[in-house]
Amino acid sequence: MNEDKPGDSQNLACVFCRKNDDCPNKYGEKKTKEKWNLTVHYYCLLMSSGIWQRGKEEEGVYGFLIEDIRKEVNRASKLKCCVCKKNGASIGCVAPRCKRSYHFPCGLQRECIFQFTGNFASFCWNHRPVQIITSNNYRESLPCTICLEFIEPIPSYNILRSPCCKNAWFHRDCLQVQAINAGVFFFRCTICSNSDIFQKEMLRMGIHIPEKDASWELEENAYQELLQHHERCDVRRCRCKEGRDYNAPDSKWEIKRCQCCGSSGTHLACSSLRSWEQNWECLECRGIIYNSGEFQKAKKHVLPNSNNVGITDCLLEESSPKLPRQSPGSQSKDLLRQGSKFRRNVSTLLIELGFQIKKKTKRLYINKANIWTSALDAFRNRNFNPSYAIEVAYVIENDNFGSEHPGSKQEFLSLLMQHLENSSLFEGSLSKNLSLNSQALKENLYYEAGKMLAISLVHGGPSPGFFSKTLFNCLVYGPENTQPILDDVSDFDVAQIIIRINTATTVADLKSVINECYNYLELIGCLRLITTLSDKYMLVKDILVYHVIQRVQAPFESFKQGLKTLGVLEKIQAYPEAFCSILCHKPESLSAKILSDLFTVHTLPDVKALGFWNSYLQAVEDGTSTTTMEDILIFATGCSSIPPAGFKPTPSIECLHVDFPVGNKCNNCLAIPVTNTYKEFQENMDFTIRNTLKLEKEDSSHYIGH
Repeated sequence: MNEDKPGDSQNLACVFCRKNDDCPNKYGEKKTKEKWNLTVHYYCLLMSSGIWQRGKEEEGVYGFLIEDIRKEVNRASKLKCCVCKKNGASIGCVAPRCKRSYHFPCGLQRECIFQFTGNFASFCWNHRPVQIITSNNYRESLPCTICLEFIEPIPSYNILRSPCCKNAWFHRDCLQVQAINAGVFFFRCTICSNSDIFQKEMLRMGIHIPEKDASWELEENAYQELLQHHERCDVRRCRCKEGRDYNAPDSKWEIKRCQCCGSSGTHLACSSLRSWEQNWECLECRGIIYNSGEFQKAKKHVLPNSNNVGITDCLLEESSPKLPRQSPGSQSKDLLRQGSKFRRNVSTLLIELGFQIKKKTKRLYINKANIWTSALDAFRNRNFNPSYAIEVAYVIENDNFGSEHPGSKQEFLSLLMQHLENSSLFEGSLSKNLSLNSQALKENLYYEAGKMLAISLVHGGPSPGFFSKTLFNCLVYGPENTQPILDDVSDFDVAQIIIRINTATTVADLKSVINECYNYLELIGCLRLITTLSDKYMLVKDILVYHVIQRVQAPFESFKQGLKTLGVLEKIQAYPEAFCSILCHKPESLSAKILSDLFTVHTLPDVKALGFWNSYLQAVEDGTSTTTMEDILIFATGCSSIPPAGFKPTPSIECLHVDFPVGNKCNNCLAIPVTNTYKEFQENMDFTIRNTLKLEKEDSSHYIGH
């Protein structure tokens, strides 16, 4: 008798609003407790002014005890609703000196706002919060970005604007339905996918965001069909004796899917593919690609000869972005990339990958004095799952008390990327390639490095930014379609051999250099018959391919497998232009405007302190401060640059009555001091940030380059 009876409650009235409507979207779930002859709407109960949740979730009704509900009903029976003039008005406006009380449905009717967060405040129609738009540049109607019905872009009770995208407008009812279906984990701006700022504003404006999984996540086997791969040979003449459905991995009878649609397949042998890495398109996709107006046949390359090619025209400069020879598959991949609809923002791509991250959290115990070893142990733990949310706890080595304190996930990933960049797994100065480290290969560290890079990108950490174009092209197009350049060679002796061969002006000089380097060239299998001076270019090409690509083939394959974690490599290969910007280039330099826009004010601002903050940023940019923009960001977040996927939570500023600034890296929060003068403000900021980072650097200097 104590169980809920929603099926029998259709004609029973809510004890608060006296309505028997069963409309979860408007009034919340309707529940009946037959034992106590009690029926309530969830929102009527939740928003009542004189009741608190004193029990556990399973006690009473949603944790509200039965005796408390009866007391609240008795209290409300003495209050008259200012809308319908009937008794039982359990909800009151929280504005000071406002005496209005109303039922929940009556409040909705008069466009009151109910905030489903904090103290669950309610506001009458005269005191409700509003969205303030400084200027309205919209002269025509705009579509609601959910239902696409045109609306007047003027903030009102029924029309809301996104706080993060100025051209995104919504119906209140559309937002409420979407929030109920998406839940707190998936409710976000439909334009930019921001969740923090968007949810905070929607809660302020009275949108209820339930703490539950999205409705589509609760359907059993809802995505089962997405887990099924096409495994059938669909070419006109299948040569496999075992039949079209036969699939033997790592053999010529392995099935390769169409790289464009994924809904057709072929055995490698049936389409004369030499390896699974080669691209392949089905007839339908190939017809679309080659019949499109954008496709142009690649021009033939002129072979170099001694008369028209100098040293600077060959291998001492960056090679041409066009590859020497491309399969139809790689050409079509280039074509698809050129189409405007395939040009994607890298942050959006990483946010999409981030949807794989589950609510379940895995805590990593990290020793900052040895980031690499502790990270390696954590990622290799059999209970570690890269799709679990990461929580970091810093521990101190040889601490007998076993103390730990919360750490910043983004700071940890930032330190890990710094270690990788300076590790022996890569070689080169600025742009790096994989090195050949036999011990690291034996310990499978190249795989772990690729896995760490993938995890950092998907979990909101920094990008490496140190890949050479050659390493990147090998990952995207395959080593067989990549031509290294001299800058890829970090070994001084090998570089000198290449330069001497390339600068030989006669056949005699060339042969003399080859004789001097005979043992080396024989060892790497690059000896060739020299008949003309132009043969030197093919010789140099062979040396480069061996030293930069073939020599590190085993590390490359291992690294590539690690980079497949969470589908990162597949995403890179699908959108190379977007990922090249973060894998091969360092982030843009920070400026005063970038930092000013990055940090938001979450507390009631101190006008003077905020003015000092903006002046301080300008002073740092002008070089009149002892700190840098990167120092400020590290002090507040643990990162020296903005991660490609953005910060989560969004960096914020608080103005506190403290003498010195305080950086909370776990919450990306910077507390700035409230001082009487700007000079005092700048001195306190410089002193604290400079000395804090100096101490942290001294603590970590012995392991960053380890």
